Amino acid sequence: MLKASLTAAVLVIGDEILSGRTRDTNSGHIAAFLTEIGIDLREVRVVPDDQDMIVEAVNLLRQRYTYVFTTGGIGPTHDDITADAIGAAFGVAVVHHPDAVAILRQHYASPGELTEARLRMARIPEGGTLIANPVSKAPGFRVGNVFVMAGVPKIMQAMLINIEPLLDTGVKVISETLDCPFGEGVIGAALGDIAKAHPDVSIGSYPVLAARAFSTKLVIRSRDAVALAAARVAVEAMLADLVAKSGDGTQTDY
Repeated sequence: MLKASLTAAVLVIGDEILSGRTRDTNSGHIAAFLTEIGIDLREVRVVPDDQDMIVEAVNLLRQRYTYVFTTGGIGPTHDDITADAIGAAFGVAVVHHPDAVAILRQHYASPGELTEARLRMARIPEGGTLIANPVSKAPGFRVGNVFVMAGVPKIMQAMLINIEPLLDTGVKVISETLDCPFGEGVIGAALGDIAKAHPDVSIGSYPVLAARAFSTKLVIRSRDAVALAAARVAVEAMLADLVAKSGDGTQTDY
């Protein structure tokens, strides 16, 4: 089992995600981003635009993990309640941040452009710091170990780039993939024994069905290159032994 001191959770906020009207792509992007800098994403949650549920999730996740990343609910409409929920979770008031107001005033410079609705995007929990938004200017924010970002993927991705310098980074996980000609039902017991014998390595098995025959992709992951190499040798030896005993091992059942 992988051990890491830096962990994270993603909290996806929005009725539109739960209804299926909008597809969540943000959590996958964040997962890949965190993997590259050595932070383990341990949990992804989706909650509706419900303040009590957001508060409950934020308070649980921020205590459990090193970092929490939220997406959604910081726009200009009545159902954009993430700022209020984060303020409630931390027990602080939500106020118009002067720097955020200045950013919006500069962006919406024409008379009448900076409406009350748009000013809602300058409301930040007291003590929060801004996350720059180079796409549409309305900032995200950070409170403690919680980073609050927009739900629009292009904007979220731009915010995430600006968050990176604020994060501690860990040792990057390295991985190798082996093609196994057997279905999981053939290799399950032997693979389990190898996993127990190599506790500093994570071994995942992913079934592949082609031409009515199952095979498996085996992914070996670790932060320790030596441990990974040793596990790979053990897996290759197991596969060679099975091939010698059973031929190519392909099968029509799982």
